[in-house]
Amino acid sequence: MDALTPHGGLWAMMASATPTVIFVLCVLVFMSLGCWSIIFIKLFTLTAAKRDTARDYERFQEADTLRSAMQSLGQSRHSPAFAVGRMAFEELVRMEQADLDPAEKGHIAMDNIRRVLRQGVTTELGKLSKSLPFLATTANATPFIGLFGTVWGIMNSFHSIGQQQSAALAAVAPGISEALVATAIGLAVAIPAVLAYNYFLGFIQAIENELVNFAGAFLNRIQREVTWTPREAGPSPQPAPRRPATPERF
Repeated sequence: MDALTPHGGLWAMMASATPTVIFVLCVLVFMSLGCWSIIFIKLFTLTAAKRDTARDYERFQEADTLRSAMQSLGQSRHSPAFAVGRMAFEELVRMEQADLDPAEKGHIAMDNIRRVLRQGVTTELGKLSKSLPFLATTANATPFIGLFGTVWGIMNSFHSIGQQQSAALAAVAPGISEALVATAIGLAVAIPAVLAYNYFLGFIQAIENELVNFAGAFLNRIQREVTWTPREAGPSPQPAPRRPATPERF
């Protein structure tokens, strides 16, 4: 136990370690710091994104009109739902001003808005998933990096045995200690990384479900409130008066 404390032999052992093992430990420490930084940042950002998305979905459903719904979403401009809704609303305005055949305008607009909503959801999920591959890479790579330090430490141990021509514990203990420390640090970095990665994937899946529900509600509201007639603008022609049907002559 004394060797595992900062006042025991741990720091002395690291000071006498080979440059390769020291480099391996530095890489593991660097990756650990990067992982914990991402974990704390993502924990804050994903929690805020999930809260804002759920709240904006409720606001959108409770609004009377589409315009008032977008105004209510504008209160939280960092919300993923606001970004998706703004893209779709801007596309709706562009289609409303487009010079297209009225008979096809409504169908084209709905197809465009569906694509824009899908693109918006994908874009927001991509932003939320940023830096998560580093967690996955760390979880997969650090055990092997630690294993490399282990193998190198064992190689040094056998080299010491060959030089001293003795298999005493004093000859092999330093190399074995370096090997065990590298393995332990590698696992200590990998375990939090894989747990955080899986946890954040579930978090992003929940946000994706909220955004998909919001996109469906946006489409439903457009279909209820936006009525583009296939006829041209202007007064409709009056139908001609019907004449009484006369029997056909043979």
